[in-house]
Amino acid sequence: MSTDAAAEPVRARLLEGLSELAPAQWDALHDGRNPFVAHAFLSGLERHGCLREEWGWRPQHLTLWRGEQLIAAAPAYLKENSHGEFVFDHAWAHAYAQHGLDYYPKWLCAVPYSPVTGPRLLAHDPADRRLLVEAMSALAERLGLSSAHVNFHGEDEDACFDPDWLARSDVQYHWRNPAGADGPAWRDFDGFLAAFDHKHRKNIRQERAKVARAGVSFRTVAGADASDADLALMHGFYLRTFADYGNHPALTLDFLRHLARELPRALVIFLAELDGRAIAGALCLRGGDTLYGRYWGAETALPGLHFETCYYQGIDYCLREGLSRFEPGAQGEHKLARGFLPTFVRSRHWIAHEGFRAALAPWCRDERASIRDYARTLAAHSPFKPTD
Repeated sequence: MSTDAAAEPVRARLLEGLSELAPAQWDALHDGRNPFVAHAFLSGLERHGCLREEWGWRPQHLTLWRGEQLIAAAPAYLKENSHGEFVFDHAWAHAYAQHGLDYYPKWLCAVPYSPVTGPRLLAHDPADRRLLVEAMSALAERLGLSSAHVNFHGEDEDACFDPDWLARSDVQYHWRNPAGADGPAWRDFDGFLAAFDHKHRKNIRQERAKVARAGVSFRTVAGADASDADLALMHGFYLRTFADYGNHPALTLDFLRHLARELPRALVIFLAELDGRAIAGALCLRGGDTLYGRYWGAETALPGLHFETCYYQGIDYCLREGLSRFEPGAQGEHKLARGFLPTFVRSRHWIAHEGFRAALAPWCRDERASIRDYARTLAAHSPFKPTD
């Protein structure tokens, strides 16, 4: 492909691992504010046993080159299932199977196991982002794949997709510290609570008081300061949660060690301690202005411990550190009552089979309308006091 006759041709190249590319080359394509697209994060998943072929993940990163210069890239994987994606297309796969067609393998541009909005079309020039999208569908067609997908891309990237890319949306619950006339609206947790109506403010105070009365204290550990014992504790809590739900834990202890070493400012862990011993933990990543809650686990069931560890400690941290956003993960209507408001997230999908693409277009349109209605219903139950 090329931009015009006078320009040097642009060629696409697939990478079967980020070790094929220097970290500085990859990281030069984004602003560094989202840790999930950093070379260190993505290559760490590959190097430390988090992506396994039996779980359906095979790195197939798309890169665009003009001569010897890398101009665009997308983190991507050849998928044999829909495990760990958080944009659910099992019904699509089932429909393919009913018609004797193969839905898998498919090609997915995303961050594994991470339903976190962020850049997916890594390029500084909008024209190069559009070239990247064109290359995605061309790649899927050339390889005979059923489809190409881009999950949780940024809103500013959405205009790069043409109408053949079906649009889907969903709702997550995010905390935001709105800007006031003299800076952030909330300077501390009391200021945050003052914005709530009486009922919800009282409930949060009661939840926090239960944890405090139980004698639980909290220790915030940055990646740069995390000991191997801290990392092992957090990984143990993570394993316990996955065991409780009968799921396969993907992240390894070596990967957490890698994060602490390679992304020391991004890794943040909240450890709940009782009688000098850690009983629960929450693992987060910190970006430019955002805290991202990822995993939690506990060995003791105490009233309010989950909410304190996963939500209130994170809000406290954002208020102390001057972060304006906290995204605590996918799903969970219970987050609304604790100050996390509905926020739209998006994905795009290119379907090779024209008949299925035509059939799925109204399905996606109806789904988006349903999601909008759902978000309006949620907004009507905001815990915050009405503003003028």
